[in-house]
Amino acid sequence: MKDIKISVVIPTYKRPALLKNCLKSLANQTLQEQLFEIIVVSDGPDRESEKVVSESSIEGLQHIRFLSLPIKKGPAAARNLGWKNALGTIIAFTDDDCLPDIRWLQNIVAKYNGEKEIAFTGKVVVPVSAPPTDFELNTKGLEKGEFVTANCVVTKAALQKIEGFDEAFEAAWREDSDLHFKLIGHGIPIIKLEEAIVVHPVRKAPWGISIKEQKKTIFNALLYKKYPTLYRQRIKSGPSWRYYLIIQFFALFVIAAIPGLKWMMLIALLGWILLTAEFTIKRLSSTRKTGSHIFEMIVTSVVIPFLSVYWTLYGGLKYRVLFF
Repeated sequence: MKDIKISVVIPTYKRPALLKNCLKSLANQTLQEQLFEIIVVSDGPDRESEKVVSESSIEGLQHIRFLSLPIKKGPAAARNLGWKNALGTIIAFTDDDCLPDIRWLQNIVAKYNGEKEIAFTGKVVVPVSAPPTDFELNTKGLEKGEFVTANCVVTKAALQKIEGFDEAFEAAWREDSDLHFKLIGHGIPIIKLEEAIVVHPVRKAPWGISIKEQKKTIFNALLYKKYPTLYRQRIKSGPSWRYYLIIQFFALFVIAAIPGLKWMMLIALLGWILLTAEFTIKRLSSTRKTGSHIFEMIVTSVVIPFLSVYWTLYGGLKYRVLFF
């Protein structure tokens, strides 16, 4: 296996159908099979995924391996296990719900000129319906991401230098930004590679998914603690003050209700309703206008400010950083 130039690392966990589609795309790569390997790493024991990998090796993928973490630790830990066991000089990362273009690896290898420490960030395409749902539109934001693990490449030497992914990021959120900021901090060049394309279909999401997604805000606090300047420059310039204002109006309504101050209750209620309605309308402006989706946006827009602020402050307390 000395001919292997590039290793593809794919974290997964109990999503065999998605993983199978990803591997089918990799089986169709135009790069010669002897030049690349695939390492699928499960975030914990996962017999279904192991079976998919075993079947893929029979169906045509020449060099494919399955590794597994003993316990669930998150995609950052899974990727670390993958690249540390890789044979390639360069490591390409993608996700189990992605479909690499047939020339993905060939275009990466063609661009690599033997640099010891270098990184590439490819192009991510997110197909959505017209008009999209709110979840689809949020996922489509990956197309504008500076550096996302759905499509990035880093030499093994560079990963060793920056010590890979920070496993404190236990969910699929901000671990790619952390790696990006590490590369910047160590002065490792990051090259945009538009020819290396990965398609990221939007998976089917349950009703109200945006409520569950708010918990990821915890890891914004961790990233901010590590890189406060880069966070404000490249992620978010300031706190979500509108959320805090919505909560303040609601709190004022509750406080005014105790002594029965009707005029104050009315002002507070109107303020809360107007700001919440504005938030709902903003989310609906570019998304689907079906009855079900409108209802979902109304309900989730009421809940999101409270949950977002809660998890933001929780993250600040957990990681001991002043973060709003």
